[in-house]
Amino acid sequence: MNAEPPKYISGPSKLPVPIPPASNLEQKLAFLKSHCKTYLLICGLLLYAAIFRTKAPPLPRQSHHRACAPAPPEPEPYAGEAVYLGCYPGVATARALSGAQHDSFQSSPQYCVDRCGQAGFNLAGVKGATQCFCGNSLDPSIRKADEESCNTSCPGRSDETCGQASFIRIYNISNPSTSLPASSKYFPDCSADPLCSNDVCDLGLSPKKRAAALVAAFTTEEKVANLFHNAPGVPRLGLGAYNWWAEGLHGLARSPGTTFGKENFTSATSFPSPIVIGAAFDDEMVEAIGKVISIETRAFDNDGRVGLDLWTPNINPFKDPRWGRGHETPGEDPFHLQSYVSALILGLEDKSTGTKNTIATCKHYAAYDFEEAGNVTRDGFDAIVTTQELSEYYLPPFKTCAADRQVGAFMCAYNAINGVPACANSYLMEEILRRHWQWEADDHWVTSDCDAVKDIWSPHQYASTPAEASAAALKAGTDLHCIGGAWAGLMEARNQSLVTEVDLDKALIRLYTSLVAIGFFDPATDQPLRKLGWDAVNTPEAQQLAYDSAVAGAVLIKNDGILPLGLEPLKKYALIGPYCNATVQLQGNYYGPAPYIISIIQAAKELELDFVSVQGSGIKSIDESYSAAIAAAEAADVILFFGGIDYTIESEGLDRDDIAWPAPQLDLLRSLTSLGKPTVVTQFGGGQVDDTELLANATVNAILWAGYPGQSGGSAILNILTGKAAPAGRLPITQYPASYTDAVLPTDMNLRPTEGNARYGRTHMWYKNAVVPFGHGLHYTTFSVSIESSLRSLNIQHLVSESDDWIQLLSKPVLTVPVNISNTGSVDSDFVAMLFMNTTAGSAPYPLKTLVSYKRAHAVRAEGKASVNLTIKLESLTRVDEMGNRVLYPGEYTFFVDIDRKATFQISLTGSLAIVEEFPQRS
Repeated sequence: MNAEPPKYISGPSKLPVPIPPASNLEQKLAFLKSHCKTYLLICGLLLYAAIFRTKAPPLPRQSHHRACAPAPPEPEPYAGEAVYLGCYPGVATARALSGAQHDSFQSSPQYCVDRCGQAGFNLAGVKGATQCFCGNSLDPSIRKADEESCNTSCPGRSDETCGQASFIRIYNISNPSTSLPASSKYFPDCSADPLCSNDVCDLGLSPKKRAAALVAAFTTEEKVANLFHNAPGVPRLGLGAYNWWAEGLHGLARSPGTTFGKENFTSATSFPSPIVIGAAFDDEMVEAIGKVISIETRAFDNDGRVGLDLWTPNINPFKDPRWGRGHETPGEDPFHLQSYVSALILGLEDKSTGTKNTIATCKHYAAYDFEEAGNVTRDGFDAIVTTQELSEYYLPPFKTCAADRQVGAFMCAYNAINGVPACANSYLMEEILRRHWQWEADDHWVTSDCDAVKDIWSPHQYASTPAEASAAALKAGTDLHCIGGAWAGLMEARNQSLVTEVDLDKALIRLYTSLVAIGFFDPATDQPLRKLGWDAVNTPEAQQLAYDSAVAGAVLIKNDGILPLGLEPLKKYALIGPYCNATVQLQGNYYGPAPYIISIIQAAKELELDFVSVQGSGIKSIDESYSAAIAAAEAADVILFFGGIDYTIESEGLDRDDIAWPAPQLDLLRSLTSLGKPTVVTQFGGGQVDDTELLANATVNAILWAGYPGQSGGSAILNILTGKAAPAGRLPITQYPASYTDAVLPTDMNLRPTEGNARYGRTHMWYKNAVVPFGHGLHYTTFSVSIESSLRSLNIQHLVSESDDWIQLLSKPVLTVPVNISNTGSVDSDFVAMLFMNTTAGSAPYPLKTLVSYKRAHAVRAEGKASVNLTIKLESLTRVDEMGNRVLYPGEYTFFVDIDRKATFQISLTGSLAIVEEFPQRS
């Protein structure tokens, strides 16, 4: 164990006086007696501190009488017994040991064996002295690493080794536990002492008062320890551990705070990645997905396998096409992200039973869309952003989270913004988030991204010590620290009086208020959500939604009429490419064990296609089956190629260097198309690759973008290709030419054309020469659209006179546009009506277009009609000035449906300009 950090009390002399450990009162009094001659002025204060810091704070008096049962007895302590198996590569092994993950600044082999064995697992792994991984089986394909790769000494144990940052030591546990001790029970027991006697159990008090009563009983050390994601709780109070780190990006995922089981709770529904869900442009579907994720999370929570908060969604706009995490987001457009996250939070935080299903966390706040380029990484990157584009582009999704949806939590980002690290940025977190956006509820809290507090010290060098970094984060509004390595820094910050007890209490009360408000401390009998079990996971409805969303988000980029293929029994197909037999690759990033994953090959078998499948190429490497793939194609009637990019090219910590098709796959495609056979390309991956060559190649008859389609991906894609389902998705991002990334720096944050982006500009709002534009998407049928709108003008002063609240004004619907849709072809199909706007009102430069509304019409019959109402909110009519203010300008505004302008209309804004939102300025 690390030595307890020294404690200091500073008196009027400002000379720190070291105090002996709190547990030894006699030693303290003797110490003070010998020093009182020197420090007469502060002797009384020191005596008071010595006495009253010795004992834990007394339990607060009960406000209302409760009958409390005595505390249950503890069984015999568990001690794990294990045999060392070997050193393994860390990333692969972490995936193989998927049962649970624990982070601690004190991890050692015995610590990890005890944690994993007590939870019932057969295997334990220790990685880098700070992480434990638990599981029941090890993939036999994973080869051992050299033992020298696992030679990091354990903290305080120089004779033991604890793996390394990228390597893990695996142990086989011979005596896994079959029961848990009473102190490790997940839910607090408010029916028995010692917790029952604390007013946190008083249902008659407000959630904040209940949380404050709990926190008041903590010692300083207990307060600090519970301000980290893997909070140990306070066993002497009957408060167990709680891990705040849980992920639910597109289904409950593996994370340090989530435990998947051996017999039940083995999996969770795995939906498509957000970039695919975003491509559906269907907010009702987004809300439904959010609700399924929250229900399944609740079911896992009831079994003590995950907490009640999810660190999702990622709503940073996907501005740069190289960003490795762009597929975790819905796309590049701020209005689209606002609509998406508004719907998703409604599902994740559904309150139909009286309390939230889960606590959602909007991340990463803010201006984060970069992993690494050259010697610059996200940990030390300083995003230089104009106030205009901060307000206009980078913050709107977060504003929706806070001002409109009052989401439960935020996560601050790794990067700095204009010189100040995000997690130490009081301008972002206090001035904008809490005050300007009125995100001030008692149960709202902010967590750091993991190790972002450390980054404040190094590499940002914004603070000179870890203690100063921890203090800067806490003072700026970061309530929770992710990763326990910063524990010593925060404890030292308290010892140095860089933070006060009030600072610690404020953060803790916010955190525990959220758990009180969601029912964590309340009787299960009063909560319908506490009745959910394993049968609520992967229901038939959830399975159907996973399939439907994969179909809805697929985008048909090119089709010369070859699709749909139909199911002609005499045709022979060659299925070629690195995605033919892919499974977990279909899940993208931040995923958990799926109940099943349907590959392309499995789906082809279920459709009874006459096919041969050969890989032909790796994702980014040549494959020995190249010649066999060519031979299979020569013998086939139709070539179906399944390729693209995956997490070996784009992922957290890994941005792309270029956006071209991987060379080995493109070389294989050239050889395949030279055969002159009909060829259909299905492109996987979240980021776009430059399709210029394939679009120009007449032998490439069709291109379908599938993204990361999730557990039903194979069925969804094959059903689209064969006509059992019809594509109607729209690209939620711009497909740039490969040359774009040669000219534009990934670190340049400007949207408007500037020197930093070679005056090209970014996103569909400013960039003119897309290979495939944002909003593009073909169908198996044809549509015509007409607009019914007789409105020709709106008066600005009338619009702003209806409220003094700028938040209400911006969210006010000011125009409803009825859109009539006619399916003029022969295939039933969905249709997404996208409404764009452009104007020359206000100051130049003017965006090419902005998205102001969209709606998906479902199952429009062949030769049938449908109608949707597109609502335009006042915010969409505003423009943002250089100060970040949202302004209504008089002038002409043109609206059009779809990028090909299927229908248009125009209105005038009359009167004088009005500032609707005054954006806070940096002090």
